[in-house]
Amino acid sequence: MAVLKTIITIVFIVVCVALVIVVLMQEGKSAGLGSISGAAETYWGKNKGRSMEGLLVKITKVLAVLFMVLAAVLNLNVF
Repeated sequence: MAVLKTIITIVFIVVCVALVIVVLMQEGKSAGLGSISGAAETYWGKNKGRSMEGLLVKITKVLAVLFMVLAAVLNLNVF
């Protein structure tokens, strides 16, 4: 069981580092002065899910779920 806990801990650390990196790669959510005139709805604004920003958001969600699950598993007193 100690080997399994070590493996899960290593995976947890990798997920933590990846989550930090992905969050730091994302752009800020402030629209700036362009949102006053409605210029924020551009091609990239409408197709955000297909862009690199949309991919980073999806990866962030997956890593956050993995983080929560691994944290809960490591907190169990089974090991």
